[in-house]
Amino acid sequence: MSCPLDASTHDFLQGPPQQETPHARSWITRAANFVVAYTQAQPGAVLARVDQPDEYMVFSIDAQARVQANGEEQALPANTLAIVPPGASRVEVDRAGALVLLFSNRATDLLALAANARHYADGAPGVAALADFPAPPGGWRLRTYQVDGLRPEEGNMCVFRSSNLMLNIMRPRPAPRDTRMLSPHQHEDFEQGSLALQGDWMHHLRYPWTKDMAQWREDAHVPIGSPSLLVIPPKVIHTSRNVSDGQSWLLDIFAPPRHDFCAKPDMVRNAGDYPYPG
Repeated sequence: MSCPLDASTHDFLQGPPQQETPHARSWITRAANFVVAYTQAQPGAVLARVDQPDEYMVFSIDAQARVQANGEEQALPANTLAIVPPGASRVEVDRAGALVLLFSNRATDLLALAANARHYADGAPGVAALADFPAPPGGWRLRTYQVDGLRPEEGNMCVFRSSNLMLNIMRPRPAPRDTRMLSPHQHEDFEQGSLALQGDWMHHLRYPWTKDMAQWREDAHVPIGSPSLLVIPPKVIHTSRNVSDGQSWLLDIFAPPRHDFCAKPDMVRNAGDYPYPG
């Protein structure tokens, strides 16, 4: 077993944005199979894709916007997710706020801008390649989902997917996480992106032992604020806890979608549009 990459962290507001226009500032970070843009936008901002090769996601945290694609326009109020089809598209911001844009690694222009691009200069050992699920039965079109209206009655998870991306818009935590109720686990061949939107967090990481003792690493306990992104390599045991008072909010990102989540009834909240092929 080879030693995995280190986890990659990006505390967005601690450095300059990777992309800036008169009305928007975007901090961009990548993983092996996906790229995230955290954008603070003012009214009049336009976020455009000219020839996007595949679907991408836009989650409005607290902005008010409109999304245009395939000759269609839909409103994007706060706490709403859009899945945007391939091709040309625009996000026009009407009320100031923050948005998260999530792309696959086929958005090569954004990969090149990523703050951690050098982290992946030699590839990503142990990460399975991006693979697409079948196209949705209704074809490529603009879809929006109001998140609170689709949350399950129990649990903190609220999972959505596209053809090659998965976003878990977890329920915000009102208080620090109980240290007796953590969830250490690992993933065999895919990375996890943990996107902190509110609060202060501590990410706990335990790297696997290999045959070569020289590769062994001490456990890592990574403190980070919000907004920020941690990308966790395969086989690394991990769990996260919010450590500040007040509301804390964390989203999880996977690419491609997780088969285990897709196979669970009612786990994927937009499975009606993106049924699991099995």
